[in-house]
Amino acid sequence: MSRYTGPSWRVSRRLGISLSGTGKELSRRPYAPGDHGQGRRQKLSEYGTQLKEKQKVRYMYGLNERQFRNLFDRAGKINEGTHGNNFMILLERRLDNIVYRLGLATTRRQARQLVNHGHITVDGKRVDIPSYEVKIGQVIAVREKSRDMQVIKDAVDAVVGRPQYVSFNSKKLEGSLNRLPQSDELNADIDPSLIVEYYNRLG
Repeated sequence: MSRYTGPSWRVSRRLGISLSGTGKELSRRPYAPGDHGQGRRQKLSEYGTQLKEKQKVRYMYGLNERQFRNLFDRAGKINEGTHGNNFMILLERRLDNIVYRLGLATTRRQARQLVNHGHITVDGKRVDIPSYEVKIGQVIAVREKSRDMQVIKDAVDAVVGRPQYVSFNSKKLEGSLNRLPQSDELNADIDPSLIVEYYNRLG
């Protein structure tokens, strides 16, 4: 299954979560898309609830189904912590997500483009793989030739706050993953246990 590249606002409204991180999609039209979006929604089954939670996270981080399942399986092999939290931590360690968390992009989709186009370095070396797993202490920076990009300047200026598990130097346009995020620092709108239940059901 390929990665979704269509309108993110439509998916946000269908899943009931802001994929842009701004909340504008839901504040403008807080109902599902389509002719019957404002009607009474049918109550989801247990399976439907689990599937919806899985889709929310998959679209939020911009992974295709194969990438998502492979990362989920990797999380299950980690001995410490819970399967669901370990999965979310692996998602948070993706390079495109760290670029987003540092405030170098306003959305994860924009962060993924910056990485794909070679604007980001890791420990001084250009890395163009969005799924690259960032290690604690590695320095994530904007490539010197890309530091005058207006889209990056605008993103940095728009930052209200950053997670405590990352640090950022606005003058150098670089930052680091200081530590792994704790469970209470992960997205409160996501219940990773539902994703674990979904895949356990599939076997």
